[in-house]
Amino acid sequence: MKREVQVYYGNGKGKTTAALGNCVKEANVGRQVIIIQFLKGRSPEELSFLTKLEPEIKLFRFEKEGAFYLDLPEEKRREEKKNILNGFNFAKKVIETGECDLLVLDEVLGLIDLQIITEDDLISLIELRDTSYKLILTGHHISERLLEHVDVAAKIEQIKG
Repeated sequence: MKREVQVYYGNGKGKTTAALGNCVKEANVGRQVIIIQFLKGRSPEELSFLTKLEPEIKLFRFEKEGAFYLDLPEEKRREEKKNILNGFNFAKKVIETGECDLLVLDEVLGLIDLQIITEDDLISLIELRDTSYKLILTGHHISERLLEHVDVAAKIEQIKG
């Protein structure tokens, strides 16, 4: 297995679910899986289910606030940005050390939309390691430039409802 970068993006529901399907498949054959979620707040319902998948699938969230990032007052937003960047830096460490076979960065594309990280930051992360591992990115938008660094891209659109 060589490095493979996948992305699930678009305005439809199911991006995280698609990524989780890959996680279950990889964990089922004994591969190490890590999920780092961004911009999800501290939703207890989703967290409680995902933690049931441990230790086969390890889940990390670095945000402390329950509210969405843009809904926070400026002072709390600055603090939350530091937490989010800690999560992004943790992702770099995971890739550099080869700590897992599959790393999912859920809603990482939203960090670019919110100007918390740049496209260059994400491209640098993608290029940290070219040996055998799989990286999955999710979010709403992806640029043509970023698409050049991705092996598989799936756009998930809401057609009805």
